[in-house]
Amino acid sequence: METHYRACNLCEAICGLVIGVDAGRVVSIRGDAADPLSRGYLCPKATALADLQEDPDRLRRPLLREGSSWREIGWEEAFTVAAERLHAVRERHGADAVGVYRGNPSVHNWGLLTHANHFLKRLGTRNHFSATSVDQLPHHLVCLWMFGHQFLQPVPDIDRTQFLLLIGYNPVASNGSMMTVPDVRARLQALRARGGVLVVIDPRRSETAEIADRHHFIRPGSDAALLLALLHVLFDEGLVRTGALQSRAKNLAALPSLLARFTPEFAAAATGIEAAAIRALAREFAAAPSAACHGRMGVSTQPFGTLCQWAIQVLMLLTGNLDRPGGALPANPAVMGAGPDDHPKGAFGRRASRVSGYPEFGGEFPVAALAEEMLTPGPGQIRALVTVAGNPVLSVPNGRLTDRALGGLDFMLSVDIYLNETTRHAQLILPPTSALEHDHYDLAFHKFAVRNTARYNAPVLPKPAGALHDWEIFAGLAESYCRLAGEPVTPAAAPADLLDLLLRSGPYGTRSEFTPPLSLATLQAYPHGIDLGALRPSLAERLCTADGMIDGLPGAIPGEIERLVAALGQSPAADALRLIGRRHIRSNNSWMHNSRRLVKGPRRDQLLMHPQDLAARGLQDGQRVTVSSRTGRVSIEVEATEAIMQGTVSLPHGWGHDREGIRLGIAAQHAGVSANDLTDERLVDGASGNAALNGVPVTVSAADA
Repeated sequence: METHYRACNLCEAICGLVIGVDAGRVVSIRGDAADPLSRGYLCPKATALADLQEDPDRLRRPLLREGSSWREIGWEEAFTVAAERLHAVRERHGADAVGVYRGNPSVHNWGLLTHANHFLKRLGTRNHFSATSVDQLPHHLVCLWMFGHQFLQPVPDIDRTQFLLLIGYNPVASNGSMMTVPDVRARLQALRARGGVLVVIDPRRSETAEIADRHHFIRPGSDAALLLALLHVLFDEGLVRTGALQSRAKNLAALPSLLARFTPEFAAAATGIEAAAIRALAREFAAAPSAACHGRMGVSTQPFGTLCQWAIQVLMLLTGNLDRPGGALPANPAVMGAGPDDHPKGAFGRRASRVSGYPEFGGEFPVAALAEEMLTPGPGQIRALVTVAGNPVLSVPNGRLTDRALGGLDFMLSVDIYLNETTRHAQLILPPTSALEHDHYDLAFHKFAVRNTARYNAPVLPKPAGALHDWEIFAGLAESYCRLAGEPVTPAAAPADLLDLLLRSGPYGTRSEFTPPLSLATLQAYPHGIDLGALRPSLAERLCTADGMIDGLPGAIPGEIERLVAALGQSPAADALRLIGRRHIRSNNSWMHNSRRLVKGPRRDQLLMHPQDLAARGLQDGQRVTVSSRTGRVSIEVEATEAIMQGTVSLPHGWGHDREGIRLGIAAQHAGVSANDLTDERLVDGASGNAALNGVPVTVSAADA
């Protein structure tokens, strides 16, 4: 049996694996104890890499639609069809008639990161969209505004902090997000073992809340009121710390007056957390020897996501916990680190979407605008779409509307390994090799890691005959498109060649004092990875703002505070409940439900609802109910639990595998319903345009007989 070392790229944790291969098949997967970041930990998803490799439903050759059926074709024919069809739409309707959507796996696969634009940029369209704006856009916007770079993201120093405040964040289930933190349960237990404190704020008593010192229920969408109240207490009780970093911050003097209304009593009425508990939390955070705060999906994907992320950074700044050990510090990755010499740093609001006027960020419009840009006639209407490793039918707000819009396109090209709820609308699907058949280096999530490491992952299995890696697919598309358009094309270098150059020129490379200096050859000699050390203060020296200062009060924030006050003054409908999502460690968005090993066991797709909310509607535990919102309705089994706050219901995302035309045999047997048939494309974060997938108003009633 052969032994291979590899990091899992299914989620942000990038856990090290030891993979056994016998006669060309994966026979064992276990955690790599020598990996300096994951330390031997792995979750159930990693073991399902073998299922993904062997999945008979995974596409292995290009598929061309012919009427209602599909035909396998060769790569050259596929590239020619794609180029001709996209070029024809562009010539007839203009460059903006072609749209691009990139899904979440795009940032988990370095071939997509390094080479997708080799082709996509040649389309010349401004209509780019990605999963960023259903997930994390407020994080990047706040970092751009405050620190001058979208990736200069302070990461909680979980291994050294004495007080950790997690808001709308369940890393025990997700393995971390915008905070690469494998083996998080052990790290949280170590925090408590050294006398530290873990506090979780969440509308649900999540898996992380179960192991916390304290958990506070909070009404969905009211997190900003809590955070502003914490800041109010710091000023009101003289708990603000002065430090070297604060001397690099501007516009802080205006904060006390802006926050005057956000007393703990005011926030208690909005959040459901008692005023005394809010005061105590602010005092504990300020008094702790070190403290860090992190807010994630429940905080980002709501109408005040940007306001929340700004308040989190200001909370750490005002308590002296920003950019210090035990607080939150930016990671120092070996490749593509964020700093003054790094480009691009990010851009916001240079243009607006055609229909609703949503602002662009980093060359992309919010996905909340995707369906309307396909459905609304006029110059610039999207008539052809390229999807890359994405399933927007199940992942963007009002998925049914997106489903309808995709069905009306003139042409759709998908780079994907599955015929799923989205790609069933395509005329052409191009499947790349599997994760185990190509090499990999994580270019994205080392930026958010709780410890600095570097690891190159060689292929575990050989590339099958007739298959192409994703970067080769984009190189082939670019060559075919440029030949048709009469444009020159630059040959594409392999990702490994680019990695070697980036490592050598990076902060641990040949011009550094690090031993051994990093290069591709160095990493190949260390198959378990190399430890680059703990997070260290560097924010001040890496600020990318024009004046070298932290902007403590970006210009849009006062308006967002006023909008919050107005929203909190509105009375909800008498029978309205608030819908939130949830994660499970055995699930991964919409695309890992075709693994029998991950979907087996008790159901995990029920609607969670408080017993008193059930009783008030004459409903019972286990009953089938109808959940309705402005955009749609679904029928699902309900589970009574006191682990969810009254007035709140929870439905996991990523399910809904009941569409005709998909080839996902196991997933179809566990179809569930899509939470994004209920979410609303009109509900967005006011500052960024990020989709507000949490806190959606819904009603629940007995299902129709």
